[in-house]
Amino acid sequence: MRNPRQLLCDLGWRKFLGFQVQFLGTLTQFVTAPMMWSFWAIPLGFWHPVREVLPPSGLITLSVLFATSEAVHLTAAILGARASRRLWLLPWVPTLHLYFPLASLAAYKGLGELLHRPFYWDKTAHGKFGGA
Repeated sequence: MRNPRQLLCDLGWRKFLGFQVQFLGTLTQFVTAPMMWSFWAIPLGFWHPVREVLPPSGLITLSVLFATSEAVHLTAAILGARASRRLWLLPWVPTLHLYFPLASLAAYKGLGELLHRPFYWDKTAHGKFGGA
């Protein structure tokens, strides 16, 4: 967010706070995603610490919750492509499974830079052309 005051003036308090909550939720999702992916160890037969805490019915409930969440996610992507009349995006919906690991890596890279190099600006230098 380049200019928070300008965004606040443009959106008003309610929309500004809504944007902040959505942005924080997105970042939190990318940072916690690897923890959620670790649950794939359970159906693959590997040990997972949650097995010590949850009864078998809890593991089934958790599995149904994850499957339902994935179905809602894919449905939202499909409906979004249809509503915006961008049907050419429909075949790309399954590639969102590649997007989230990349976003998680970027989130951890950003956290590392925030902690160890807070003033480092790792961005592309726009407007520079080194061609002939």
